[in-house]
Amino acid sequence: MTQPQSLIIDTDPGQDDAVAILLALASPEINLLGITTVAGNVPLALTQLNARKICDLAGRTDMQVFAGLDRPLVRPLVTAEHVHGRTGLDGPVLPDPETPLQEQHAVDYIIDTLRREPAGSVTLAPIGPLSNIAMAMQRAPDTIPRIRQIILMGGAYFEVGNITPAAEFNIYVDPHAAQIVFASGVPITMMPLDVTHKALTRTDRVAALRAIGNRTGVAVAEMLEFFERFDEAKYGSDGGPLHDPCTVAWMIAPDIFNGRPCNVEIETASPLTMGMTVVDWWQVSSRPHNALVIGDLDADRFFSLITERLATLP
Repeated sequence: MTQPQSLIIDTDPGQDDAVAILLALASPEINLLGITTVAGNVPLALTQLNARKICDLAGRTDMQVFAGLDRPLVRPLVTAEHVHGRTGLDGPVLPDPETPLQEQHAVDYIIDTLRREPAGSVTLAPIGPLSNIAMAMQRAPDTIPRIRQIILMGGAYFEVGNITPAAEFNIYVDPHAAQIVFASGVPITMMPLDVTHKALTRTDRVAALRAIGNRTGVAVAEMLEFFERFDEAKYGSDGGPLHDPCTVAWMIAPDIFNGRPCNVEIETASPLTMGMTVVDWWQVSSRPHNALVIGDLDADRFFSLITERLATLP
């Protein structure tokens, strides 16, 4: 077997963030170095708490969890309790975590890890607002060429917005951070709503997770049954989009997905389209490609992968 890929997940859990973390912890292809948390779906005090609860659920109280920025770089914080519930992880009842919160700031941890690990070996998977990643790039530009790749969940093009008519939530919360990251020159794979809206938590898929019978499978089923109610009402679908695990699944089985290299620019000025990801899907500008934009996936294989991996956890 090839060497596991070194990964830092930067996250704002979030039920779908929880599944992404669990998938990484359950996959031998991935060496999860640490988890950094950011304000997004809920405030920072809850995102760091939720990340630690997820590590406990997976039986990984040894995992290092770091708290990062409690607000975007420029704008006031916007949160999403209307989707994720008051705690961000509404659904199951999860006990207070045993996994400790590390004293080091998440941004310092990202910088130190990129300087310590071999150049080009560490992947970053931001599945919340990009505040921590952009701050690390600004504070330590020497680390930018050391990043292997960034695989992020954020943005939209054909599916337009889910928090405003034009913008996807993660990018909208901190568009100035997104602008820094997309201009960084690091290889980026972008999982926009265009692909995640095809990864629906249908009734049969959630039932398969529950049927695993372990505590992880049951807790994830309870999370998704809570999480999907908002999107089912909004989109009239059977199930809601399982956004964030697309990033980790791409690392494990990229052949599940397809997309194309594009130029992506971030709107930071217009009140009407703030946070919009302007994707040159049809290659009509002369702007250079800066992201592989994923547009489709094999949803059955995606959910089979998640179910099979979560079955190996406690």
